[in-house]
Amino acid sequence: MKTSNRLRTYLITDVKIYLGLVIVFFGLSCSSDDDDDDRLGNWVDSSVFDGTPRSSAVAFTIGSKGYMGTGFDGDDYLKDFWMYDLDGNFWSQLADFSGSARSAGVAFANDGNGYAGLGFDGDNELGDFYKYNPATNVWDSITPFPGTPRRGAVAFNSETSGYVGTGFDGDNDKKDFWKYSPQTDSWQELVGFGGNKRREATTFTIGDKVYMGTGVSNGLDQDDLWVFDTNTEVWSALTDLDTDDYDVTRSNAIGFTIGDRGYIACGDSGGGVTTTVWEYNPSTDFWEEKTSFEGATRQDAITFYNGTRAFVALGRSGNLYLDDNWEFFPFEEEDEDD
Repeated sequence: MKTSNRLRTYLITDVKIYLGLVIVFFGLSCSSDDDDDDRLGNWVDSSVFDGTPRSSAVAFTIGSKGYMGTGFDGDDYLKDFWMYDLDGNFWSQLADFSGSARSAGVAFANDGNGYAGLGFDGDNELGDFYKYNPATNVWDSITPFPGTPRRGAVAFNSETSGYVGTGFDGDNDKKDFWKYSPQTDSWQELVGFGGNKRREATTFTIGDKVYMGTGVSNGLDQDDLWVFDTNTEVWSALTDLDTDDYDVTRSNAIGFTIGDRGYIACGDSGGGVTTTVWEYNPSTDFWEEKTSFEGATRQDAITFYNGTRAFVALGRSGNLYLDDNWEFFPFEEEDEDD
């Protein structure tokens, strides 16, 4: 059977279209791979936590030592406390937290001591607070938090003070902030935060500036980003976390600092738990995606960071509670074998 000229033309045209689509698809695939390859950041598996896997613990860092405790292991609320040596890469158990067992509390460090409080004990939101002295391995109670008892708040510190705010008090998401003075063991309410209410937000500190964003309120991810100047105690709004160039919104994530950059990693992105990692440049007010976290997807993890090194550990992935620990090197190429 002879093929008509018109039919041959259709066949040739179809083949050209098909080959064109293949080339376009191949080009897009290569482009996507190239984009992945262009991302910097390497995660190195470090010493696994010695104790019970858990999520929603509190953590703070003093020098080259990270301190972590409390949390929830899927069955029980916990109050044990541990130290991780960033240089020696080992864990040591410390005196138990002197408050009741709990999860979703907050902690900060100031003047060589650690402070931890708030949280949820399975029945009630909590408002008590405690001071930990690493030199004596002793916990002492301090003046309770004067705001409503809550869980899922944030905490950070300046050279002289600690700050606690946001969270969920059992009835309402919060946006109030309070300043704690270790010198006088007293709290003072601050004004001036213009952002939305939220729980399970994230902070990181660069110099004398604290950056806060993410979190959830009324089931909606919050996309506003704010900076707090610890010298003037003034909040300022920055570019939102969801733009045409990037989307960093999530809750139950962790934030940390290495050098002059801030990072937000893991958490619940609304569509599910994620391993994505984003780097914030304060000089440009812009985010860049880095190599994804190499461990299991997770939320409610902890972080230890001292400005030059940062670790991400523990957390949960669904009903699986985790005990692994990873160090991040933001400017190295990914090496899946380390």
